[in-house]
Amino acid sequence: MSNMTRQEEIESLRELIKDIDTAMLTTVTEEGLISRPMKTQEVEFDGDLWFFTKKETNKYEEILHDQDVNVAYAGKSYVSVRGRAEIVEDLEKKKELWSKAYEKIMNTSYDDPHVVLIKVKAEAAEYWETGNITKKVAFFYKRITGQNSKSSDINETIELNK
Repeated sequence: MSNMTRQEEIESLRELIKDIDTAMLTTVTEEGLISRPMKTQEVEFDGDLWFFTKKETNKYEEILHDQDVNVAYAGKSYVSVRGRAEIVEDLEKKKELWSKAYEKIMNTSYDDPHVVLIKVKAEAAEYWETGNITKKVAFFYKRITGQNSKSSDINETIELNK
């Protein structure tokens, strides 16, 4: 396991996700898991991720029912963050994170009572540097196709661009 302190882990994660504008937020529904793109807040990551939404959305209801979520980022690295979500209605926090872009996207203002924040408290994160992704793809490809998936096969490469 890592010898890094929690602060070093947070700083590493901050570096990995800082330039990625859109994340995929996965919530739990009665039918199973569902993911949707969400704009990442431009704040220094401190262990919490923030997103805006409206009360009349499915994700709002899903988080009220089950707080377990995952947030995935794809950029120069691939990052998967597991955490617990909560709905935050704090007007000052909404004002702090609000930008003109949201006014256009959500067609409203931060003080709209239907606008809420989703706060995801990160519990664990996994990441893959771009150079290692081929190994992961090869491993999962073999598993889903029923081919042998012994660990010695992980180094094989599959050309996906043919």
